[in-house]
Amino acid sequence: MKKNVLIIAILMLSFVVQLSAQESDTIKEKVEWFHAGSKPTSYEMGSVANATSTVSNVLQIKSIDNKIEGFGTMMKTVKANTYLGKMVKMSAYVKSTNVKSWAGLWMRVDYYKEAVLAFDNMRDRPIRKTTDWTKYEVILFVPNEATSISYGLLLDSTGQIMFKDVTLEIIAETAVETGSIKGKVIKKISFEKRARAIGSEIKKITDKEKLALKTAVDSLDKEVENGHMTAAVAKEVKLTKATEHANTIDKKVAIEEAKLNQLVKDQVEGKVEKEKKSSGIILTTGDSNLSIDEDRTEINLTSFKVYNNQEDKLDRRYKRTTSQMVLAMGLNNLVTDQRVQNADFKYLGSHFYEWGLTFNSRIFKEANVLHAKYGLSLMYNNLRATDNRAFAVDGNQTKLEVNPVSYEDSRFRTVSLVVPLHLEFDFSKAKEIDGKQYFKTHDSFRLGIGGYFGANVKSKQITTYDDDGYKARERVKGDFNVNNFVYGLSTYIGYKATSLYLKYDLNPLFKDNIVKQNNLSLGVRFDFN
Repeated sequence: MKKNVLIIAILMLSFVVQLSAQESDTIKEKVEWFHAGSKPTSYEMGSVANATSTVSNVLQIKSIDNKIEGFGTMMKTVKANTYLGKMVKMSAYVKSTNVKSWAGLWMRVDYYKEAVLAFDNMRDRPIRKTTDWTKYEVILFVPNEATSISYGLLLDSTGQIMFKDVTLEIIAETAVETGSIKGKVIKKISFEKRARAIGSEIKKITDKEKLALKTAVDSLDKEVENGHMTAAVAKEVKLTKATEHANTIDKKVAIEEAKLNQLVKDQVEGKVEKEKKSSGIILTTGDSNLSIDEDRTEINLTSFKVYNNQEDKLDRRYKRTTSQMVLAMGLNNLVTDQRVQNADFKYLGSHFYEWGLTFNSRIFKEANVLHAKYGLSLMYNNLRATDNRAFAVDGNQTKLEVNPVSYEDSRFRTVSLVVPLHLEFDFSKAKEIDGKQYFKTHDSFRLGIGGYFGANVKSKQITTYDDDGYKARERVKGDFNVNNFVYGLSTYIGYKATSLYLKYDLNPLFKDNIVKQNNLSLGVRFDFN
């Protein structure tokens, strides 16, 4: 009996030691380098293989894809307690090889996940191309409100960087900050934000410990199932682990609750500002980059979009498929026998309009250059005949005839409902917001190639003339032998929302005319994103 008890005790002890060792490895991993970035899988990150004695303890970030629209980083996160109210310097030796875009050291000081108190990533003094071992540094002030410091090295796009001797140290207060966000610039964090952050941290602690306990219990159940442990012993170990995790929750949550109590006390004493919320509606036009407060609504008049808050705006503007309101206008004429010379219509008086809704879908999930653009548009083509002429129908022929009455204006209009289809090349670069990569369209040069097809829905001739001192205006509607269907080619090239736009009807305007005439339009196009 004693022998059995001893064996069970040894098994129980070895299992608890194993669990403790696993937990120790987990804790250790948190203070080691870990991989992150918008495209971490596009890089090889870690120790340099076959390092010589002269380059021992060297780490690297090396691209493994030929083209990368994003970045990879190796980083660490530490608690800010030791560094509060201090000037902190991160330094490292870096060697670069064929860095196409840029690389750099970076450090960020956070108040939980609610606010970035200080930040520098060397974007204003980047490491580029190929360089030998050089020491670089970033310097930030850590405000007393800080909760964590994250730091590391990053490589954007392709190339390789090797680095060593990474240090984080407190330096003299007289040092100059290098950050794009200065820690010494006072940032007032409202009571609501602080309370929300502490509440989130308490939930994070609780969820983490519950997950760890569940993992341990599942492991114990497997040991029992495999016959490596009795159910009675497993039950005792489960109770022990449950007590340990409960104590951990109590200990860590007590720290956060103390912070919350102090926050409430400071708020009552007027030491903490309340969150200033602005409400109401903002009217904007064009490609507005205005940041919206939580309780405000933005109405963009040109794109006919309504954003309820900044998060809603980011989510909708940077998703894979976006929508645009299209407005186009310009000159229109007929190509007769493949020529527009000596046209029967006024060059400046004949024009076109188009307005519609398009959808723009990024074809590749992680690449921004290629898009499919499609939608629905109304096209208005207007022709103003020269020499006091207007269209007249003679059987199946539609001809221009001189009118005995002197016209002040003679205009022929067709209206078409069409589906435009384009392959769009958009050279807008990806943007990083709060560490996340976003793909934005219509933010740089664009080229679209494609066409359209649809139906003619209306034909109308409008003439204005003087009738015994009275101005008369006639509108004649009919089919005028106009083709029921329309299809053609179109292309545009431009920058951001504005493009030069060219379109050509492949089918003639009049279906049975002996002389074939096709609409040709040139103008400007606006895609309001």
